[in-house]
Amino acid sequence: MSIHWPIIRSLAKSPGRIAIVDDKRAYRAGEILVGALHLADHLASRSHSRTVGLLLPTSGAFPIGALAAWMLGKVVVPINYLLKPEEMSYVIKDCGCDTVVTAQALLEHLGAGAAECLAGVEHLVRLEDVSFKGFPEPRWPARAKDDDLGVLLYTSGTSGKPKGVMLSHGNISSNIAQIRAWVPLTARDVAFGVLPQFHTFGLTVLTLLPLLCGFKAVYTARFVPGRIIKLLREHSPTLFVAIPSMYNALLHAKDAHPEDFKSLRFVVSGGEPLPAVVFDTFREKFGVTIAEGYGLTETSPVTNWCRPQEMVGGRRGTVGRPLPGIDQRIVAIEGVGNDKVTGGQGDKVSDHPVTSIPSWFEVPAGQEGEIRMRGPNVMQGYYHLPEETARAFDEHGFFRTGDIGRFDNDGFLYITGRLKEMLIIGGENVFPREIEEVLNAHPAVKDSGVVGKKDPIRGELPVAFVEFTEGQTADEKTLQQWCRSKLAGYKVPDEVRAVEALPRNPTGKVVRRELKKLVEGAA
Repeated sequence: MSIHWPIIRSLAKSPGRIAIVDDKRAYRAGEILVGALHLADHLASRSHSRTVGLLLPTSGAFPIGALAAWMLGKVVVPINYLLKPEEMSYVIKDCGCDTVVTAQALLEHLGAGAAECLAGVEHLVRLEDVSFKGFPEPRWPARAKDDDLGVLLYTSGTSGKPKGVMLSHGNISSNIAQIRAWVPLTARDVAFGVLPQFHTFGLTVLTLLPLLCGFKAVYTARFVPGRIIKLLREHSPTLFVAIPSMYNALLHAKDAHPEDFKSLRFVVSGGEPLPAVVFDTFREKFGVTIAEGYGLTETSPVTNWCRPQEMVGGRRGTVGRPLPGIDQRIVAIEGVGNDKVTGGQGDKVSDHPVTSIPSWFEVPAGQEGEIRMRGPNVMQGYYHLPEETARAFDEHGFFRTGDIGRFDNDGFLYITGRLKEMLIIGGENVFPREIEEVLNAHPAVKDSGVVGKKDPIRGELPVAFVEFTEGQTADEKTLQQWCRSKLAGYKVPDEVRAVEALPRNPTGKVVRRELKKLVEGAA
């Protein structure tokens, strides 16, 4: 179950094919394999730590770096180059890597901050300084067992310092196998995306999956709508993976036409729930039905994927059924009260509200609760954080996702919120996404984020932050009235604040904890 051995075999099988196209050049399969062997030779005499850091832009250079590290039996640590210097420095120290592979152009782009966080690295290997000429020294790549650590992916989560998610060779290999069993991908497919390779979706779905399956991957390091349209026309991809904010931006691309999307077999949105207005408008404008997927860094990442044929009949808003080998359950939210709780076998336990629910209680189809899961793709734990790891799993070995969702009667999963972001207003559970969906449907609103503020009478009140569409605006009363016409009164935002740009993480997701700071700061 080594991650790299099947990829090496796939590259060696057809060395002349174009495997990757990035902003700088095209890479043949053989060039990636030979390049990884050259880099492995370079690293072998320098790196003595268990881990090797990769600080690289989204490109063909990343898989060369990853394969080189795995060939030496190392653990790959993709480093998020968008982190603040102190956060990046923490990641490098926490993973214990003595070597970081990078590129001079990226270091120059990062500026003085890069020098600050890389100051303690023993060996900073710039790809420009590595000779890739001639034939590399013959090397028998290291093998790995299922439970050997393969990748250490750092995720910021909702608070605190970044946590290292330990993904074994078996975790990632299993997830790739699960995806291949779920969707009919072939060597004729072409994947296209802009998700960074330090992100779990960019790593597994857009990098490792194409390399193993033997189909071409097209990358661009920065999301620029006009360039995305140009690349769609040039490469005619069949698989496009992006996040909701990217699809929303493509709606406003001036030169985009329905013909630009005709080659696509799979158009997938992940990372966060897709707003209904984006789904509807994309279908109306381009004739494209966006299917949603679901997953987390801790699950390698893909756990659900709604396939195109399952969208027939108007089904939307679902992330699909679980992939093969993944066991999912919806568990009653502890400590907030649920009116109908069932036991693990679906037996009715009580019709009365409860305030303390054992963690193994499941809820029936149609009712919301926390999504929990287990399977061969679920992480080993958090690096050097045994207590956090223990809290992440329940007594039955199910990973506690912290996401709120529900199953329908056909087993399709719907994501409705995040447990830590849930508001309790006058004793009622309210999820920010429901309010955001309504705000985003207003013609003047480009995107929104909702958080809670403390209230001595009702516990919490919703506060909305809105980013307007270029050239449009709306006042607070207008937006509150818009919400009042579509939501229960207690869900209407107590305040609506306009912002020039909502705070986002590297993949474009709105960071509500930053909005929370604005509310608390004002208070």
